[in-house]
Order: sequence, then C-alpha cells, then structure tokens
Amino acid sequence: MRIIAGRLGGRDLGSVPKGVRPTSDRVRESLFSVLGPTDGLVILDLFAGTGAFGLEAISRGAQGVVFVDHSRQVVRELEKRILSLGLDRTRDSIQILNSDAQKAIHRLSKKGQPRFDLVFVDPPYEEGDRAGILDALFASTLLKEGARVVVEGPKRHPLSPQPGRTLLDARDYGDTKLTWLEASKHDRPVLDS
Repeated sequence: MRIIAGRLGGRDLGSVPKGVRPTSDRVRESLFSVLGPTDGLVILDLFAGTGAFGLEAISRGAQGVVFVDHSRQVVRELEKRILSLGLDRTRDSIQILNSDAQKAIHRLSKKGQPRFDLVFVDPPYEEGDRAGILDALFASTLLKEGARVVVEGPKRHPLSPQPGRTLLDARDYGDTKLTWLEASKHDRPVLDS
C-alpha cells in the first residue's frame, strides 16, 4: 500500500494491522479521480484502519482530517504511520479518535456546527452497520452544506434508497462498491444503481 499522489505520493504506508481490510490502491486512485481536488477540505475518515483515505487526502492538500477507529492497536499503528510520513498532528490538523463510529459522530456533533466537507465510511463488510452509521451521520450537525459522503461496501449489499440523501455516483470495482452521497435539502429518496 502506498500514497498515490500529492506531496507524499509514492510513500509506502507500511504493513496492515491484523483484522484490517485495506482498500486497494486501484480503488483509492479511482475514488480520488472521481472526487477531484481535496485542497482545503476538512475530512472525516470513519473506520480509518490504515488511514489510507485520510492520508491520501492530506497528501493532496486537505486542510485537516479526523480519523476514527475503535481498535486501540489500529490507532497506535496509525499514529506511527503518521509520524513515519513526517506529518505533524498539529501542523497538518490531524485528530485521531479511538472510538466506535456512532459514538464519535455523537461526540463530534456536540461541537454544534457543520464541520466536514467530505466523509469516508468504510465499515467491515460483514460486521459494519452502514445504514445505522449513515442515519446517524446525516442526522448530525457534522456535514457542511454540499458535503459529500463516500461509502465503501460489498457489491452484493448495495445501499437502500433513503430520504434526504442524493446519489451522486456509484461504481463497482470487483466485489467492492463505492457510493457517493450528498445531503439533499429536499426530502427525496436516492436510487441505488
């Protein structure tokens, strides 16, 4: 695994902690191609694992990233990875929360204002409650107007249409499906492709 582009492009992300299913470089590269520039964006990386999404965004100019993962071991590995890349948590506006995703959403929401331009949601395929996480996220105060939410999941379990979310794009990469959502002002369901 490596950082694909930007100021840290080509840098190795090191080994993958046990129990973590990293997104392939190919899928990440495609995702960032669709997203376009991340300059100045504030990012929330739920189920951070290796931190590859957030670290790629920082490399490409994101203003800051909040990484969330429930595993202490994974968080420790992520802290080491950040240091090995020469990043500084203060200078690069990096925050790491060792927390369950829903609890982190609740905790971050207490700050009372929209904060994030882009959110990555990549729960474990067989264990993750994507619907519950997305419900909590879209009901929270965490999303800036026009914020995008990118959800990774198994192709065999596509997201169900939900009111208040606009489908921007959905693409399959082997067994993986990436879905781009946006909070919609109009209460209309999205259609899953």
